[in-house]
Amino acid sequence: MSQVAGRMQQDELVALLKQKDKTAMHYLYDNYSAALYGAIFRVLDDEKLAEEVLHDAFMKIWDKIDTYDTKKGRLFTWMLNISRNLSIDKLRSKEIKKVKKTDDISNNVYNVERDNLIYQQEESIGVKELLNGLREEEKLIVNLIYFKGFTQSEVSDEYDIPLGTVKTRLRMALRNLRNVLGVEK
Repeated sequence: MSQVAGRMQQDELVALLKQKDKTAMHYLYDNYSAALYGAIFRVLDDEKLAEEVLHDAFMKIWDKIDTYDTKKGRLFTWMLNISRNLSIDKLRSKEIKKVKKTDDISNNVYNVERDNLIYQQEESIGVKELLNGLREEEKLIVNLIYFKGFTQSEVSDEYDIPLGTVKTRLRMALRNLRNVLGVEK
C-alpha cells in the first residue's frame, strides 16, 4: 500500500476494497468512522442507535463497494450518503417511532449535552469553518440535509422554499465547497 503522509490514495483504497482486502477495510474504518458516526448521530440523536447504524453502514459499504464509481464522486461522499440514508431509514422505522413516543424528560437534558459534544467534534475537523464560507441560504440547506437528515422535499415543505430552489441551493453549496477544498467534480 502506497501512502502519502500516512494517508492511502483514494484510488488504491477503492481498488483494495473491491478486492475485499480486510486491511483496507480496517484503514477505512480507522480513518472515516468518527466522521460518519458524527453524521449518523446528528440524524438519530441516540448513541446506541448511531453505533448500530454505523455498523450497518460499514457492512453495506463492504457489500456494495463494487457499485461505487470514482467518476461520480469521492469515496467519502458516497459513504456519507449511505450512512445518512441508513440513519433516515432507521429514524422513520416503526421501532424508533415507538421509542420516541415514550422518551422521558431526563433524556432531553442528556441530548443537549451530547449535541454540544458533537458540535465540538464538528469544530475540531473544520466543518463549521467550511460551512461559514457559504451563503446563509446554502448553509441552511446543507445543515438540514446533511446534518439533520432532511430530504430535499422535507426542506421544501418545512421552510416553504420551492423544491427547485432547494436543489439549486444545494448544488451551489456543494460546488462552492468543492472549490474551497480544491476538489474537481
